Amino acid sequence: MILISLSVFGILSALLFFRDFAAGPKSRKVCIVEPGKDGSDDAPAVIRAFQECGKNGRVEFLNETYHIESVMNTTGLDDVEINLKGTLLWGTNIMYWLNNSMPMGYQNQSTAWILGGHKINFQGHGYGTFDGNGQVWYDFVNDESNYPRRPHALAISETTNSVFEGLRFVQSQMWTMTLIHSSNVLLHNIYVSSTSNSNATPSNTDGADTIYANNITFSNWSVTNGDDGISPKANSSNILVENSTFIGGSGLALGSIGQYEGVFETIENFTALDCYFKNTIHAAYLKSWTGQQVNYPPNGGGGGLGYIKNVLLQNFTLDNVKLPLSFTQCISYSGIAGVDCNSSLLKMQNVSMVDVRGTAQEEPVASLQCSASSPCHDITIEWLELKSSNGTAMVGYNCDNVVGTTGFNCTGRTCGKSSVDGTC
Repeated sequence: MILISLSVFGILSALLFFRDFAAGPKSRKVCIVEPGKDGSDDAPAVIRAFQECGKNGRVEFLNETYHIESVMNTTGLDDVEINLKGTLLWGTNIMYWLNNSMPMGYQNQSTAWILGGHKINFQGHGYGTFDGNGQVWYDFVNDESNYPRRPHALAISETTNSVFEGLRFVQSQMWTMTLIHSSNVLLHNIYVSSTSNSNATPSNTDGADTIYANNITFSNWSVTNGDDGISPKANSSNILVENSTFIGGSGLALGSIGQYEGVFETIENFTALDCYFKNTIHAAYLKSWTGQQVNYPPNGGGGGLGYIKNVLLQNFTLDNVKLPLSFTQCISYSGIAGVDCNSSLLKMQNVSMVDVRGTAQEEPVASLQCSASSPCHDITIEWLELKSSNGTAMVGYNCDNVVGTTGFNCTGRTCGKSSVDGTC
């Protein structure tokens, strides 16, 4: 685990260099995006600004509200500064977004804005806001998982050596932010809040997801939502989450992977340090699909290969968390009886959760549901000071097919059932 921490420290130092370099004195063409005064679509003006100033320039958003009524693709940027001092407010024409949201090349996921390039310095100054008008989506999908063409707020695609800082995301339409095919990116001081004022839950409102991504740092995040806080997915490596707060939702979710039959996917070198969790389902949750393919993605699948390894979870504070740590290799979503929870060939190994304090709702501390076909190896859980809601010290660890434990002994079995959130 020391090697992970040192490598991440090097990543962060390099990214801070990129931020300083991008912010240095330089003669740049400046494009100021003027919002329409009649509530008309401002997306064309935004796209023009990036076309004119997206290379060696600066794009300025005033402290105004911009109405975004159509999709935006601003890729191929190079050495650009972006200053968002106002609010980007997405329109509520659901049928338009369902017909026009842009595919991302993963599952059936799509997005309202694709942004990408080299040396992007995107500053929100602590108040620049993305407002997805998400309540109309929560009510429309009514808890249906992964509704087709429901857009993410922002996809950061094919982006390198870049910084996103001081941004606010409220009421995201679906996943808030996705980093895909990107590397060497720092995301600092980011605020996310997606909540519902109706009976419909803000489902699928992940704070951030990484896909085919390397060297990504999430620093000083605050996430209040109804799903995963931060979730590395297929082929994510060298991911750091630090000094962040998660309220509601599922906490940190590694995966799910293994959804595509015969496809090899990995999550490797994930580190989370100094994080606070309040009323979340988990602090951390590692998940893969079963070894059986049942139906098709995004709400079916299985039979994939790969691994999740080298995970360090350290210095966590928990406040009323349901189940602090969970592994499952039995994701199915199919609802079909008889799914074989021992069929997954995906490996989970070298996972450490250390220095954790606070409260959880009830026993156990951890539920480690691993496949008999590919047991989990080398799991460390130590230096815990956790109490349940009745004030007693927590001592329970439920395990299936775990080989090599440090700091704890297995005291029981898991429920052995398929679950979407690692609880029974």
